[in-house]
Amino acid sequence: MFSIGEFARHGRVSVRMLRHYDAVGLLRPASVDAATGYRFYQARQLAELNRVIALKDLGFTLQQVQAILAEQVSAAELRGMLKLRRAEIHAQIEAETTRLARVEARLLTIEDEARIPVDGVVIKRLAPVRVGELSGTAAGYEPEAITPVIQPLYGDLWQLMAGSGVSVAGPAIAYYEDTPAGDGAIVVHAAVPVVADSGEEHGFRVVDLAEVASAAAIIHHGSMDDVLATGQALARWIDASGYRSVGYAREITLEWSADPDQWITELQQPIDVTGG
Repeated sequence: MFSIGEFARHGRVSVRMLRHYDAVGLLRPASVDAATGYRFYQARQLAELNRVIALKDLGFTLQQVQAILAEQVSAAELRGMLKLRRAEIHAQIEAETTRLARVEARLLTIEDEARIPVDGVVIKRLAPVRVGELSGTAAGYEPEAITPVIQPLYGDLWQLMAGSGVSVAGPAIAYYEDTPAGDGAIVVHAAVPVVADSGEEHGFRVVDLAEVASAAAIIHHGSMDDVLATGQALARWIDASGYRSVGYAREITLEWSADPDQWITELQQPIDVTGG
């Protein structure tokens, strides 16, 4: 038998914690001295203590721990709970990392609000172009919604093109449009200029993008997950110049590498130069 202090040392917990577990009926001492009220524990109770601590550290409440222990959970079942909890924690970390990245992007944009990149924007005509493309649907226009859709589309498109014999005729073009349902979802087009007949089937569509008479263009350096500041700087320039945006911007990949921080992308925002 161990005194409560000895048992606490062997279990690597505090005496206060053991008293609390006793009070809530989670881990009772093996015996209590009627005269002194001293608690005593047996070595076999270390196994019960280990299960309590493990379940508590997995995020279960003490009430839930009590219910699980009543079912005599095995070591194998605890291992399964640990694997599940580990996956949940990793998912939470990834979600929080993504959320913090979004906050950082917004903060950079806020800090950059006063900048109107007069020298960084040009107005150009976008010639009609024939492209091979794959399309998908994103829940919204935010980078965190677009990226998981467009990256697999381009991966599939490059594989299909490699086996199609179709020649690439220019840098990749990503473009967007609202879904017919008008529910806030976005149709994502992953496209590449090609030399091919319109309507040919290669596992991807061959379509013609119409001419755009006027587009305001700006260069974005780095990952498209961080495009917010550049896109909003372009929007401020368009507004300050008395123009009006028309639809979504095209994204032209001028330079690509395995490191997204090295990407160079041109944003081409169609505009109405009459301001009407």
